[in-house]
Amino acid sequence: MITVTLLDKYVLIYEPLILMLDMKLKCILLVLVGTFTTNLVAQNIDSDIINAYLDNVAQANIEAGSLSVFKGGKEVYSYRFGYDNLPEGVSDNNTQYQIGSVTKMFTSVLVFKLVEQGKLKLTDKLAKYYPDLPNAKDITIKNMLEHTSGLGSYVVKNGEVWVTEKQTDEAILDLIKEQGVKFAPGKDVAYSNSAYYLLSKIVESVSHKPYHELVDTYICKPLELKNTYSANTYTTNVFRPFHFKDNKWTDIKEIDTENIIGVGDIASTMYDLNVFIYGVFHDKLLSKQSFSQMLPIKNKEKWGRGINIFDEGGHIYYGHGGDTLGTHTILMYNPDEDVAIAYSSNAQRVPQEVFKNILYIIYGKEYSIPLVVK
Repeated sequence: MITVTLLDKYVLIYEPLILMLDMKLKCILLVLVGTFTTNLVAQNIDSDIINAYLDNVAQANIEAGSLSVFKGGKEVYSYRFGYDNLPEGVSDNNTQYQIGSVTKMFTSVLVFKLVEQGKLKLTDKLAKYYPDLPNAKDITIKNMLEHTSGLGSYVVKNGEVWVTEKQTDEAILDLIKEQGVKFAPGKDVAYSNSAYYLLSKIVESVSHKPYHELVDTYICKPLELKNTYSANTYTTNVFRPFHFKDNKWTDIKEIDTENIIGVGDIASTMYDLNVFIYGVFHDKLLSKQSFSQMLPIKNKEKWGRGINIFDEGGHIYYGHGGDTLGTHTILMYNPDEDVAIAYSSNAQRVPQEVFKNILYIIYGKEYSIPLVVK
């Protein structure tokens, strides 16, 4: 059992909120914030319990987001919550979220697809494409995929995210060169946005096609993804991001997505993301051999080649997380249980707590609501 540590932290906040609610909501809230345990397991989602939890999160005005759960390749649960609290326009189940670095999974699939076609090799050196960059003669495609290149993160300059306005490729490459490398390739692991920026440029170069066309050709069309787009093909049906300031939700100025193509630019729905990760794990996009190389080595690697590993209380998931300046996404698949979970929030006051508690509910563990008074 997992100890509910949030309950004591928020007890002074729960009490005045409980006094504000009618008797029906009081009963729901008191059950949810107590040491509640269910027999719920991933293959038997109890939608009423998750709905009640997320409705109370919305009632407390602490988050807005969407959740989709797949079992056996089919959606068994979906829910959107909190949007009545936001100054948002009309939206529906097809409205996309910025998925941030979950985009890197898409880029990795494209790299391996081009490897299968003989247009790339994992052993190719960065110098073949960018000879002037640090350690280019030693850094391989494989190093860049698995964050062992030693390259930095170009999205941050002088301690701040500077790519909120459109930047030239030359300016970005100059910064990558200026930031240098932290270690020799293969000697350590450090998450690198710069590596994936370069990978996206390389796949465009060897295929002679722009990134968005590659995503459409090799991922969206084979999987019939209807609501997944790269930066240059966006519709207007994308959620705006918000943060809570001066006691209200206000817009956040986001990163210009053309600066992060292949790194964090894709917009998608939670349904499409689950179709995507299910397709990746069931060889609908790549050969079994290519896919196996993407996976991190269990008990040895946290990062594979575009796929991360998550241990959620003994339940092993693979996938990727993604954060923009205002939207937060997680995509995970558990092959043992054949369960995929996609979650995104574009308005969040208590980072990560809501999703963590969703997992606790799914696996029948103790949880609480990190409420703050509206």
